[in-house]
Amino acid sequence: MSGIRDRVAVAGVGYTAFSKDSGVSTLTLACEAVLAALADAGLSPDDVDGVATHRVGDSAAPSVVGPALGLPPPSWYLDQFGGGSVSHAVVGQAALAVAAGIARTVVCYRAINARSEFRMGGTGRALPVGPEVQYQAPYGYVAPPQQFAMYARAHMAKYGTKSEHFGRLAVIQRANAARNPRALMRTPITLDDYLASRWIAEPFRLLDCCLETDGACALVLTSAERAAGLRHRPVLISAAAWGGGESFLSGPAPRDVTVAAWGGGESFLSGPAPRDVTVSSAAELAPRLYRAAGVGPGDIDVAQLYDCFTYSVIVQLEDYGFCAKGEGGPFVESGATALGGTIPVNTHGGFLSEGYVHGINHIAEAVSQLRGDAEERQVPGAEVALSTAQPGYVLPATSALILRAA
Repeated sequence: MSGIRDRVAVAGVGYTAFSKDSGVSTLTLACEAVLAALADAGLSPDDVDGVATHRVGDSAAPSVVGPALGLPPPSWYLDQFGGGSVSHAVVGQAALAVAAGIARTVVCYRAINARSEFRMGGTGRALPVGPEVQYQAPYGYVAPPQQFAMYARAHMAKYGTKSEHFGRLAVIQRANAARNPRALMRTPITLDDYLASRWIAEPFRLLDCCLETDGACALVLTSAERAAGLRHRPVLISAAAWGGGESFLSGPAPRDVTVAAWGGGESFLSGPAPRDVTVSSAAELAPRLYRAAGVGPGDIDVAQLYDCFTYSVIVQLEDYGFCAKGEGGPFVESGATALGGTIPVNTHGGFLSEGYVHGINHIAEAVSQLRGDAEERQVPGAEVALSTAQPGYVLPATSALILRAA
């Protein structure tokens, strides 16, 4: 969406502590994160006229958070159904509201007691909605690790991707988390530690899987002009993109697609992409996102790639154009995604080691990198960042942002 390019800024970020048992409600978590983000921006609740979140029945709605904080009646709000796939779409839609003049200051938040209360794929909960579930549930095929494991196995079979590639990514992200005082898991790990961790759903071991986390994160959006007079260096939203398919679990119906090569020229991917599960929905979204921002993969200084599982990072490295298709594993193994590498990824430790707040904490880390206040994990000279949502498996929707330092 080039119409919002650099017109809206993230002016503040806020977190609660990340834990395995918050001891408070999701409403309390949401309120704490929103207040922290407003304080970071140098604003007050009275300045807020827009509120946005996403949830799957596991959080506090804007209609509850607003009155709890004493916010003025909103001129715009969004209560988006969906998990990590829509996390960046929420921020993109908030940016549209600010750019259109519908709202002046929007807070976007995600709050979840994902360890102590609402465990994704846990027992004792209703099955997901969708016609496919009736064919999967009798075989116990309902939890995210099971579903993503099938995609990872397909990538291993087609391209020779190895468990050691997944493990190397987990080791790198844990090293990043060791530099992050917010992270739940800060003890460094080795590849041997990874290989010794127990199976969850082959080929995934425990250290392939994101953390179930209690916590919340929030962002404050306002116009670029207004943000320039606030507390921090503004971080501009250069582009936002979202989209996807028709089905929650099957993915879109097969159809021929051609994705143009970066910068024009011959296509790097063509044919019935949805039939090839080693290609995520991000492959179709990425060219649109880059065009809207006026940049390409080579312009990205730091990337926060949705890491519900190690495999999701590897496939996104390919589908966002940082390496050729099938080379995500060796790319990680080379050290390219580590701090000091060619494209540092998940500098906060990601969902694997910092904590899983369903997408928003990736955006907050991108903001910190572009403001230059990420301390020990700072990428020198970072000016452009990519932050992504779940790349479109299970729920075929995906979304992403490109951010730029003002």
